[in-house]
Amino acid sequence: MFLWLTIDKVGCGMLALMSMISMVCGVYVIMFDFSIYIEWELFSVYSSMVVMTILFDWMSLIFMGFVMFISSLVIYYSGEYMLGDLYMKRFVWLVLMFVLSMMFLIISPNIISILLGWDGLGLVSYCLVIYYQNLKSYSAGMLTALSNRVGDVALLMTVAWMINMGGWNFIFYNEEMGMQLGLIVISLVILAAMTSSAQIPFSSWLPAAMAAPTPVSALVHSSTLVTAGVYLLIRFNKMVVMNTCAANFLLMVGVLTMFMSGVGANLEFDLSKIIALSTLSQLGLMMGTLGMGGSSMAFFHLLTHALFKALLFMCAGVIIHVMMNCQDIRYMGGLSWYMPITTVCFNIATLALCGMPFLAGFYSKDLILEYVMLSHMNMFVVFMFMFSTGLTVSYSLRLSFYSMSGDFNYSSFYMIRDYKGSMLSMMVILMMGAVLGGSVLGWLFYGTPMMVNLPSVLKMLVIVVTIIGGMVGYLLPSITSYWYSFFNYSGVVFLGSMWFMPNLTTKGLSLTPLVLGDKILKVVDQGWSEEFGGQGFYKKFGNFAQFLQLLQDNSLKVYLLSFVGWMLLLIFGGIMIGL
Repeated sequence: MFLWLTIDKVGCGMLALMSMISMVCGVYVIMFDFSIYIEWELFSVYSSMVVMTILFDWMSLIFMGFVMFISSLVIYYSGEYMLGDLYMKRFVWLVLMFVLSMMFLIISPNIISILLGWDGLGLVSYCLVIYYQNLKSYSAGMLTALSNRVGDVALLMTVAWMINMGGWNFIFYNEEMGMQLGLIVISLVILAAMTSSAQIPFSSWLPAAMAAPTPVSALVHSSTLVTAGVYLLIRFNKMVVMNTCAANFLLMVGVLTMFMSGVGANLEFDLSKIIALSTLSQLGLMMGTLGMGGSSMAFFHLLTHALFKALLFMCAGVIIHVMMNCQDIRYMGGLSWYMPITTVCFNIATLALCGMPFLAGFYSKDLILEYVMLSHMNMFVVFMFMFSTGLTVSYSLRLSFYSMSGDFNYSSFYMIRDYKGSMLSMMVILMMGAVLGGSVLGWLFYGTPMMVNLPSVLKMLVIVVTIIGGMVGYLLPSITSYWYSFFNYSGVVFLGSMWFMPNLTTKGLSLTPLVLGDKILKVVDQGWSEEFGGQGFYKKFGNFAQFLQLLQDNSLKVYLLSFVGWMLLLIFGGIMIGL
């Protein structure tokens, strides 16, 4: 136990110190507007140099600081969350490897070294998702790993295709790359980013990955695996903007993912899956922003989202802990009476997610929505952005209404109470980030005061949509029966299961080949082929060898039988000759 506490505190302290150093260096780089590019020659073979390239600019330094800050809080938080686990030391090392892989991806301006961090994220995420070692965890881990392997193949094809450019340092070719060559490269990069960030049609792995421990979900959904695809596209954003076809495709995928996950979250009753679908919704918002060319706004929202989403998962972990691993929000209710501090943190995180003014999410989300209305996008895109924003407020208030207000719905859990240890202190620290992070980052990124000038109707549209979404979210628990009767059961299942995407992309792709393979195995491999193939010959020759062995044994009855047999054969032969 002492060894675990030492590893926990040392890992948290080291990550917190490195986070502070990275943030200070990032602010310094922003103030003086420069970046550091390092080339380190690893070895040389026949004048061919293998070089490791590292890029320290404001984006990589600030993002690294955020990742290490959230990771330090998550590691310290998991010390109490996973107190009874026998392998907590292994868990901490896996989390540290996860963070290290993300660091490789962030500081790499080279597509090959990015692949190193990308593969590390995929491998360690598989180990973390299957950490609890049951059938559900194994299935979710395999789904997560195989979905991300598609992105690995796309990045490998990008590596092969960028040989035409003469190098793999993509920051040199972002603006100079030709339209034909750039379209192929950016199409492969978008495919890789869609798998990592769980966009349509690769969305089914993200809710399934909730089989991992809740501290892992806080890290994965805030600043590591799911944000890797968004960060990769931010680095390639100039190439995205140059190719209109790729940008429009990315915009359409983003808004459809945002809409699909928002509707699904309003019909979900699992606490963790609701928060996972909200992550999917925000990833769709970032992807749509990147499709419109707003890379700085997408990065701004990426950082603010990391703060309040990690806080949401930490609060959800505490609630699941005190509810004795119950995650159904219909069994909850009245938690604000028994867990006041956790409730405050949870509600601040949900309000920041909704874009409540002067919280972290407001500064980035409101800016993106006003940019959408200011841009030349058509009415469908604007409607999808606004409607999805209303859905976000709806499922957030629905979640708070089910879990925090009213009476307690499960009488055997009346002994719940607020935690007073490290879990609560880490949540309070992140709550301060969720309150102040947006304004601080806004002052840092946009030093010059900026204002989006819109007509008063459009300026008030976001607030109106938010109010309507809040009213729907408040009324939704009381009109659930009408909701089901309006859509009928099959419609609710369609909307709540992410448009049958798990059936299409997992069972649809794997179930038919598995059933066919089972039939082929039984009919061919274990049927006629078994008798007339290798096993049949093996049995026949084995029986014949046993018969020959019997003849060669020094047994009196064998000699007598052979003598009688030969005598009968001679007599029968003589009779036949005489005839």
